[in-house]
Amino acid sequence: QVQLVESGGGLVQPGGSLRLSCAASGRIYRINDMAWYRQAPGKQRELVALITYGGSTNYADSVKGRFTISRDNAKNTVYLQMNSLKPEDTAVYYCNANVRSLSASTRDYWGQGTQVTVSS
Repeated sequence: QVQLVESGGGLVQPGGSLRLSCAASGRIYRINDMAWYRQAPGKQRELVALITYGGSTNYADSVKGRFTISRDNAKNTVYLQMNSLKPEDTAVYYCNANVRSLSASTRDYWGQGTQVTVSS
């Protein structure tokens, strides 16, 4: 089994910054893609940013130039640096990881979510 634990959410004023972290643990052989999704009230969950094992990244248009995704493969951890935050960034942010386990099976895992609120 694999667990993803997120941290770093909170309340921030517009224009401020937050850094989210997500650490994976368990019977991990290798983590392929890692990603951050978010879900605002009344809306569908959407992809915010994705990073491959090799470090290639992809971002939603709404966050390009403001958010940066990175990872530390040695620590099985993914980060999301969020700058110039806007009220419309308010959502629950979820970590996602595509994990190949020690049993050789591969599947997606999700974190429990962390609330980000951007408000004055």
